Amino acid sequence: MRGKTVIVTGANSGMGLATTVELARRGAHVVMLCRNEERGRTAWEKAVQQSGSDRLEMMLCDLGSQESIRRLAAQVKDRHSVIDVLVNNAGVVSLKRELTAHGFESHLGINHLGHFLLTNLLLESLTRAEEGRIVNVSSGIYKIGKIHWEDPTLTRGYNVAKGYAQSKLANVLFTKQLARRLEGTRVTANCLHPGAVATNIGVDRNTGFGKSLVGLLRPFFLTAEEGAETAVYLASSPEVKGITGQYFYKKKAQPVVAKAEDPEAARRLWEWSERQVGLSD
Repeated sequence: MRGKTVIVTGANSGMGLATTVELARRGAHVVMLCRNEERGRTAWEKAVQQSGSDRLEMMLCDLGSQESIRRLAAQVKDRHSVIDVLVNNAGVVSLKRELTAHGFESHLGINHLGHFLLTNLLLESLTRAEEGRIVNVSSGIYKIGKIHWEDPTLTRGYNVAKGYAQSKLANVLFTKQLARRLEGTRVTANCLHPGAVATNIGVDRNTGFGKSLVGLLRPFFLTAEEGAETAVYLASSPEVKGITGQYFYKKKAQPVVAKAEDPEAARRLWEWSERQVGLSD
């Protein structure tokens, strides 16, 4: 990875931080995208210490704000003409229904639409790489997910599993359609299930609610470092050169259920997403 530029979203904690540290250890210049400046600065210091690398950069980006994403993308392109790897790792789990600044249900708005916009804005820089890679962190919960076309913001019958699963199915469909659209380029796109990882993803950022539950369950779950292994593999391994449009678990490509392989659903989601983030004509 020496000489390569990598962007990791949600890099301030959990798998994002673990992915950052490992790729920095391997010689990459890692741009850590963080929502909060104070937490981001603390994570940057930790990453420098743990990786032993000085090739780490922290930049602010709120994936729930399209203005923030556009501003960040412009800053990245000013600093880095070539991006070798984009790891779309950031994710939220919200026990109650919450909306982004643009009125999207937070799971779909951040986990999918935020990364959809960021990826599209950075595609030109990725195509300049000798071997560009896009790595989307999904989850096995996509199997129970459904794209609620008539009510994507889940105004009726919201629950956390419904919201999270919809966003994770969207991650897989996005990856499949992105890979199709990138045919003929040097850029690949793959997604992954990290396994059951004990992170703070479900902890309320404002109240801290959920910390005690995470603490109780931690012994039964993977560590952040273990959960990051497949993302690091997809970002760096020569074994996956040229492989695209696949869903990985434990560093192995796995088949997906039929609804995640549906090209019409993937196309429809792409076109809907373009309209929501202002990328369509």
